[in-house]
Amino acid sequence: MFGATLLLAMRQIRRHLLRSSLTTIGIIIGVAAVVTMVTLGNGLTASIQKQIASLGSDVLIAFPQQTDNNRQPRPFKQDDVIAVREQLAGVKSVAGEVNKNIHAFHNGQSWNSKVEGVSNAFMDARGIKMDQGRRFTAAEEESGANVCIVGPKVLQEIFVADVSPLGEQVRLDDVSCTVVGVFATRAQGGNNQDDDNSVFIPVKNAQRRFTGTDTIGYMVISYDPAYSGAAIQQSLIDLIRERHRLQPGEPNDFNIIDSAALNETVGSVVARLTVAVAAIAGISLLVGGVGIMNIMLVSVTERTREIGIRLAIGALAREVRMQFLTEAVVLCCFGGLIGLLLAFGLSFALAKVIDVPFVFSLSVNLLSFAFSAMMGIIFGYYPARRASKLDPIEALRHE
Repeated sequence: MFGATLLLAMRQIRRHLLRSSLTTIGIIIGVAAVVTMVTLGNGLTASIQKQIASLGSDVLIAFPQQTDNNRQPRPFKQDDVIAVREQLAGVKSVAGEVNKNIHAFHNGQSWNSKVEGVSNAFMDARGIKMDQGRRFTAAEEESGANVCIVGPKVLQEIFVADVSPLGEQVRLDDVSCTVVGVFATRAQGGNNQDDDNSVFIPVKNAQRRFTGTDTIGYMVISYDPAYSGAAIQQSLIDLIRERHRLQPGEPNDFNIIDSAALNETVGSVVARLTVAVAAIAGISLLVGGVGIMNIMLVSVTERTREIGIRLAIGALAREVRMQFLTEAVVLCCFGGLIGLLLAFGLSFALAKVIDVPFVFSLSVNLLSFAFSAMMGIIFGYYPARRASKLDPIEALRHE
């Protein structure tokens, strides 16, 4: 029974191919818009989470920040790093970082880069892995030796391809250092900075040769995930306020970022925006459903005499209802399928344009297709029911 009904529905759609195609435009646009928005939203979420992941997992980042009264913030020093390491429970590692933009020279090549004064603890906290060579030794960190670890971007721009850079001399402005390693690629940093375009040197070397001070730019605190990030953050705030001698009521002259909380917040916000945009785009699905209902009502009117003949020779009302309902569902399914194909192409192209990863979601595509079929049932039921309720005698008299 269902096979025969489906065959009749296909024949009817093919008989009025142009009209059927125009009818499904609303469904096509609706499905394509919803799937494209959700796919791009997923890609944007993945891109942002990748950038946040570059901060490290379960990491707090503390940095000086100017207060409302325009008083210059007190910079962090190595004593602050030691105090955090020794006085806060749940802290796995603490490290400071200083940086400065420089020109890197090697083999007659020059490249604009950034030198970062870091320690092995910093690389542990940020989850930075080694691609070649080694990290700093304890003696190199303590003495501030002229050794460096270059990033993949620097390696690509000023070193000879397919030749190991280990042991080579590279000049950072007027400071020469020996390359002991290459760190693995990192994510895109904040302010659209490329974190791969850096050269690591020991903190003491950076302070002595580049900044000329014993201050650090910011602190990275890696904590045990078994501890509450919020509790550790509050303890950190209290400790820094005490060390900065801030009185009750005075604003903090520093700021703290929690990578885990930031990741969760950003994911939640982008997900909500994606749902809102997809819901707006889904309005076109309703418009397409109304179009399906309209064309099915026209079809019922055109085929009134045919319906009367079928009912007169013994067709049941439910069979007539099933035929028209099947036509509506098939139309919506065709529209949904074309919409999915269009969404795939649009999502892939737009992901390239806005530079986010293309994240294909099978569940979203299947759900959108199922929803388009549901539109056929919802908006096709009334015309189908109207056809099944026709009086055979009156229908046969219809011209």
